[in-house]
Amino acid sequence: MNIIVLDRDGVINEDSDDYIKSPEEWSPVPGSLEAIAALHVDGYKVAVATNQSGLGRMLFDEIALANIHQKMCSMVEDSGGFIEGVFYCPHLPDAGCDCRKPKTGLLQCIEDELLTSLTGQYFVGDSLKDLQAARAFSMQPVLVRTGKGRLTESRLYELEGEPVPVFDNLAQFVEIGLPRTISGNHV
Repeated sequence: MNIIVLDRDGVINEDSDDYIKSPEEWSPVPGSLEAIAALHVDGYKVAVATNQSGLGRMLFDEIALANIHQKMCSMVEDSGGFIEGVFYCPHLPDAGCDCRKPKTGLLQCIEDELLTSLTGQYFVGDSLKDLQAARAFSMQPVLVRTGKGRLTESRLYELEGEPVPVFDNLAQFVEIGLPRTISGNHV
């Protein structure tokens, strides 16, 4: 199974330093919904791994978050795509949990839920934490310049290992950076 893990804020939707607290505040990055649809058509499974400390900060509740994710998934489906699951960490940065990126608990949950290995699969993010989680879980990190991506690009020297490919946005990665598949097999 070919699977791609996406961060949410800054990759699929526009990010906000004030947090996305309601469906009305959720707005897709141009081209992201179509990119997810193209992934689906190419046989990729798409999962979302996102830190949502706004829950721990009590800026919104589980119902609001579920409504945000319902809007996102519905808009993806209206574009011809599908998201297999949205996995999130509700904890504050200092909570010491195993699920907050750059830790890998969310990625382990994705493997367990989807009954597949993420080793060698792509993780597309806009933050150093996304890239660090990908590396720690033996995934292929990809940076997009949307969201916090431009700032993160200036900090890539902090990430050990092979160079990380950088794209303007998710649509560009899907269009030119991703190996094409036929029936889920790389070509």
